Amino acid sequence: MTKDLRQTDVAIVGGGLVGLTLALALDRAGLGVCVVDADDPATLAQDEFDGRAAAIALGSARVLQTLGLWPLLAPHAAPIRDIRVSDGDSPLFLHYDHRELGDEPFGYIVENRFTRRALYAGLAGTSVQLLAPAKATATRADLQHATVELADGTAIAARLVVACDGRLSPTRANAGIRALGWSYAQTALVCALSHEKPHNGIAHERFLPAGPFALLPLPDAPDGRPRSSVVWTERADLAALFSTLPDDEFCAEIHERFGWGLGAMTLASPRWRYPLTFAQAERATGTRLALAGDALHGIHPIAGQGLNLGLRDVAALAETLADSHRLGLDIGAADTLARYARWRGVDTVGLSAVTDGLLRLFSNDIPPLKLARGLGLALVDKIKPLKRVFMRDAMGTLGKLPRLMQGQPL
Repeated sequence: MTKDLRQTDVAIVGGGLVGLTLALALDRAGLGVCVVDADDPATLAQDEFDGRAAAIALGSARVLQTLGLWPLLAPHAAPIRDIRVSDGDSPLFLHYDHRELGDEPFGYIVENRFTRRALYAGLAGTSVQLLAPAKATATRADLQHATVELADGTAIAARLVVACDGRLSPTRANAGIRALGWSYAQTALVCALSHEKPHNGIAHERFLPAGPFALLPLPDAPDGRPRSSVVWTERADLAALFSTLPDDEFCAEIHERFGWGLGAMTLASPRWRYPLTFAQAERATGTRLALAGDALHGIHPIAGQGLNLGLRDVAALAETLADSHRLGLDIGAADTLARYARWRGVDTVGLSAVTDGLLRLFSNDIPPLKLARGLGLALVDKIKPLKRVFMRDAMGTLGKLPRLMQGQPL
């Protein structure tokens, strides 16, 4: 016996950055939405919960702008004006300058804690039902409707369920959708640093044998000191050792990998460790079920595209459902979901393959490969038309864009 039966149009399992953004988008389209998340929002909003900063490409930023979140994020967003990609100590590199495409930046770096707080604030003015902490224990679906059952006896009846519950997605597994996945045996060490010289909006990615090392621009500290976010990929066993070093020794290791181009660096936050894995679902939909975010594709952070890929899912799924709803069609019907699956298929599988291939190509110190990689980076840097295609891709403005990514309402 259920103690509570709730009715809604869309039930979203997973209240992370992708799930909450999708909830806001669907609410704007006039759909009833219920979000179920196992964690307590009060815990998720704390500084200590998540030390990561995400690269939000220009197209993804337009999604957040259109949903009315950008005024809350702008004070915490550092524009990416240049991107510099290098291979170890090779003098050859690839340099993207936003001015080659116009006045807008490639995107922004925003710490996840601020994005999460903005999403919670955005939900406050909507009709979205947020059930958290609440654990989804089962999902059932037939041709007419779907039901999400919670541990406390609550049942949610919906026309569609969207799984946004991570790379190990129980909702995906419950639907019998298999996923290809593995561990990279790598860990990302994440922290914020203060440094003497300004970063000038340059995002650095340096490929090292142990994995990529990224230094990403953050807004200045309240005292005016420049700050950057570090994403340091290392072998899992070594990452555990590095994370316990005294602050000065830890910063010395960072200087060893990045150099002194920004002057002396000091820690400006705690340190976090995140094991790195890969996951790719065999399909994007099931019976009255759609997958989005890491439940559909969990990629390596080598190119900083994980959240952007999830926000493209949001924009495509929201537009598909909004158009069907506007025409009076069944938003959970197989033909509706097939449009979403076709739209996201090439992008999700293609980017997953590219990031995995880049990691394997660059995470070694084999001399012939190292020479070929350096020449490849330099060649792309010199071929302007090809370089502009890559730059637009980094901006998230390449290809058929959903309306939200064009800055247009649903």
